[in-house]
Amino acid sequence: MKVVRIRAGKERSLLRRHPWVFEGSVAGGRADSGETVRVEGADGRFLAWAAYSPQSSIRLRAWSFDERERIDVAFFARRIAAAIAMRARLAVASDSVRLVHGEADGLPGLVVDRYGATLVAQFLAAGVERWKAAIADALLAQSGATRLYERSDTSARDREGLPAATGWLRGVDGDGAAAPSTELEIDEHGWRFAVDVASGHKTGFYLDQRDNRKLFADLVRHFALGRILNCHCYTGGFSVAGLAGGADHVLAIDSSAPALVRAGNNVARNGFDAARHETIDADVNQQLRAFVEQGRRFDAIVLDPPKLAPTVAHAERAARAYKDINRLALMLLAPGGLLFTFSCSGGIDAGLFHKIVAGAGIDAGVDGFVHARLAAAPDHPMTIEFPEGEYLKGLAIVRR
Repeated sequence: MKVVRIRAGKERSLLRRHPWVFEGSVAGGRADSGETVRVEGADGRFLAWAAYSPQSSIRLRAWSFDERERIDVAFFARRIAAAIAMRARLAVASDSVRLVHGEADGLPGLVVDRYGATLVAQFLAAGVERWKAAIADALLAQSGATRLYERSDTSARDREGLPAATGWLRGVDGDGAAAPSTELEIDEHGWRFAVDVASGHKTGFYLDQRDNRKLFADLVRHFALGRILNCHCYTGGFSVAGLAGGADHVLAIDSSAPALVRAGNNVARNGFDAARHETIDADVNQQLRAFVEQGRRFDAIVLDPPKLAPTVAHAERAARAYKDINRLALMLLAPGGLLFTFSCSGGIDAGLFHKIVAGAGIDAGVDGFVHARLAAAPDHPMTIEFPEGEYLKGLAIVRR
């Protein structure tokens, strides 16, 4: 077993069971991409078993802090079984669920979502890439799913020195038969959504917003909100939720024409009149500015922009962008209206996001009550030892 030594004074994070070691904390030792190494402190004491990534700034990702543990096929089977068992206890109101959430489940770099009988996996780090075959076998064996599709096509792979990889990994016959369709339909809170696991965002759908969509529908109904603006609407999850809550009309904006078509299809799939759902193919910031100039007002607004700050290094620039879009939304919100605003940027923590929105309110001359703090659904857990897992954060604000 190869050994990687940590610089004196840099072992503190591992002693707190944080799974990441950055390249500047490594004193010596090398290994192949994804190879499991023994991590030791400057004094030679054992700290962790970890996957080595020679090209990433996160040089080590810890598998285990137990010196007696062996990182083998059985290890991955145990970790996957534990992750799936935890989800079974949650009683998720959908036939789709996140089964593995990376570091939170002790499997750094692995994301797995279940859509009915189909699993979609992202292998985003060198360690899980090296164990891909064993992990794929364990996922089908432990979940009872019949197919596994790979969506390892994010920028995280670039940082690991890994090429993009997509396609069916398991559940496809090798005898020339046609591959299964990547177009699926899922059920969430009794609503139906179309998902394309090959071309959709992330693994195909934003499962992390499941509970927030239900809360939005409930609040639209509770406050009798009629006019909704859904920004960065993607395939219309919050549009369907708003209409299900009794909204008279939803205006959905996105810069992707195909996403807007899917949003309209999802509205129809759930039996809502197409006249109640309008779409605009536009840049959200520019469109909000135009609405301000026109004097438009909305009773509820959803702001769910794409990731603007993947790391803390991007936080300052992202903070300006978040502040501007929230300022515009608050100016467009009618008194007594509801704003659902989110950040999915790992470089923006919940406290900073709240300060950004507060600053936006001051600039807009608008105050409001924080009705609820919003986060990812519980099948996307954050652990005590890995607070960086809290990537999605949001606020539900009622304008005074």
